[in-house]
Amino acid sequence: MDVFLNFFANIDWSEIWLATGDTMIMLFGSLFFTVVLGLPLGVLLFLTSPRQMFEQKGLYALLSLIVNILRSLPFIILLIVMIPFTVLITGTSLGVAGAIPPLVVGATPFFARLVETALREVDRGIIEATQSMGATTRQIITNALLPEARPGIFAAITVTAITLVSYTAMAGVVGAGGLGDLAIRFGYQRFQTDVMVVTVVMLLILVQILQTLGDKLVVHFSRK
Repeated sequence: MDVFLNFFANIDWSEIWLATGDTMIMLFGSLFFTVVLGLPLGVLLFLTSPRQMFEQKGLYALLSLIVNILRSLPFIILLIVMIPFTVLITGTSLGVAGAIPPLVVGATPFFARLVETALREVDRGIIEATQSMGATTRQIITNALLPEARPGIFAAITVTAITLVSYTAMAGVVGAGGLGDLAIRFGYQRFQTDVMVVTVVMLLILVQILQTLGDKLVVHFSRK
């Protein structure tokens, strides 16, 4: 017991909780904008893809190219490349505010692809039946596509949220704050192993909570 207490003797718990709060703000702030932007993008990708209602090969190819480029760009590079744009929007490239724009840009194409995949799982018969009843495009999307794909979309949100947790940790490299920044400044640069252990454990707990909540939502909205 004494060994355990001595190992964590240098931990400043107020800083740990402050960093956890910053991570949560970055996570849920960026997740909100990712869903707002990524959901319509995913729907557009699905609708314009081959053999769908509004097949547009040229538009689909262009959107796919943009999404694939952003998805393939390592997040740490995206953080650096976006610094001028981030400063233009938020006035700073540091702290929580400076982290959210690159987090959103990095996660939105990833989420959009997951939404597209979820929509592809919807039975075509449901879409055709809705069309035969004279439903408008908006009604087909809101009353057939999205409700039927809801479990897959919640699963996509869960996966994206967990991905964003790792992104927020990487954002600490450029002084974005949060648990990642704490791990780098104290755990790595100052060789404080106890800080590194605590930050890793906090991130693991956060991921587990997100996964559990996501699984429950998927089960709740799945057809019995």
